[in-house]
Formats: sequence, structure tokens, C-alpha cells
Amino acid sequence: MNEWSVSKEIKKLASEGPQSALERTLINEYLQRKGYKSDDLHLLPKDEARQLLSEASSYASLKLAEVESRAQFRKDIRGPS
Repeated sequence: MNEWSVSKEIKKLASEGPQSALERTLINEYLQRKGYKSDDLHLLPKDEARQLLSEASSYASLKLAEVESRAQFRKDIRGPS
């Protein structure tokens, strides 16, 4: 029987690519702000843990979009090299 794993769920939520480490960090940051550590989520009811991870994933996605927007804005301000 497959046991639900928080770490596997976080890896699944944090897409693979150059920003995946940052995304995982942002997910953990969100969880810490809510008073949780990712290692402790398995103690929560599965539905509650998944809800928290879903919220954390949305938070991370928004933060990544903000970082990308700022980078593009800086690039636009500087103009062509």
C-alpha cells in the first residue's frame, strides 16, 4: 500500500526546472508562516495537509510570478544591451 508522503507531494507541486529549488523554499516558507514544518504535516489529517500544500503551492506560484515580473521589468528599463 502506498503511503501518502508530504515530501513527495511537495516535489510534485514544485515543478522541475531552474526555479524548482526556489519554489520548494517558498512552499516551506508559507508552511512556516502558518506554524507548520513540512516534516510535521503527516501528523495532520490528510485532507488538511493537502489543503495547506495547495495553498502553499499557490503562494509559491504567485511569488515566482512576481520575481519573474520584476526581472522582466528591470530588463525592460535597461533596454537592449
